Amino acid sequence: MANSTHAHFRYNILDHCFRNKSYGFEELLNAVNEGIEELYPGEKISERTLREDIKVFRDKKDGFGAPLKEGMRIYKYSDTNFSIAQRPLQKYEKYLIEAAQQLLSRFENHPKYNKLAEALIKFQNEEEQENDESRILFYDHNEEYKGINHLKPLYLAIKKKQVLQVIYRGFKDMESSVFEFHPHILKQYNRRWFVFGYNNTKDVNAWSIPLDERLISFKTLEDVNYLDSDKDWDLFFRTMVGVTRINENVERVVLRFHNGRENYFKTKPFQPDYEEFFEEEKQDQVWFETIINKELVQQLLSYGKDVEVLEPESLKKQMREHSKSIQQFYQE
Repeated sequence: MANSTHAHFRYNILDHCFRNKSYGFEELLNAVNEGIEELYPGEKISERTLREDIKVFRDKKDGFGAPLKEGMRIYKYSDTNFSIAQRPLQKYEKYLIEAAQQLLSRFENHPKYNKLAEALIKFQNEEEQENDESRILFYDHNEEYKGINHLKPLYLAIKKKQVLQVIYRGFKDMESSVFEFHPHILKQYNRRWFVFGYNNTKDVNAWSIPLDERLISFKTLEDVNYLDSDKDWDLFFRTMVGVTRINENVERVVLRFHNGRENYFKTKPFQPDYEEFFEEEKQDQVWFETIINKELVQQLLSYGKDVEVLEPESLKKQMREHSKSIQQFYQE
């Protein structure tokens, strides 16, 4: 049996190597150990462990059944479209998933359990789904979203306090821009991830970068001191809807809902710190303090004719302008 220490991490490194380049045994060992060293300083595997890993890859019954030819001095998939990610879970892997679910059940009375349990259930459902008839979960996800590939590298860059050189090109930009970036936190909004940090080139704090095709590439800048953030990110996001912060002007917003839609808002508020009115005649109203930005306006527009902005006047004006623009599309 292969060495279980960081086994799945090793398998991912090997899978990437076998798909993208031809390696000699020593080159392969160095590549795996460099990958391990990056996350687990001071740790490495032996030649024997690597040989056992290669056996697991070739094993068609209890392994991955990978297209790695025997008796070759180089290691590369004969079918470069193959990946262990495409293979069904092994028996012991299914056991690990079930064991993780049992472990998480210890926290089922704590709020942190819910999201972890949801992630495991989604993963298990995807693995067990063989056809449309067998589907149990139908959940909201963005199938075209490619930015998720940036999530793990950026998460690790934040953990390691690494400074990045970012190449970015907005949808309306004629040319790409290059800047020094100190990543601090990751934020998800509307099924899309954003990384916030300090743009040292422009000297701007809380600079946000969407994790999508606009983020062309990034690399670690060596020998550059990482600048930590002293920002209260929880407060930063609780005083706004979404991710766009064009000013620091927090205003009181009062909404009146129609057709009972206040009940829908209360079950999934786009501003979590909302307050209800005590007056009986205002039971269809809520208020909260926030920065006025485009995401707030978009959320209000999603309620259509079922929401009315009572305060502030500046927001009412924006809603009127949007209403007039929309009306032009449907004039007879």
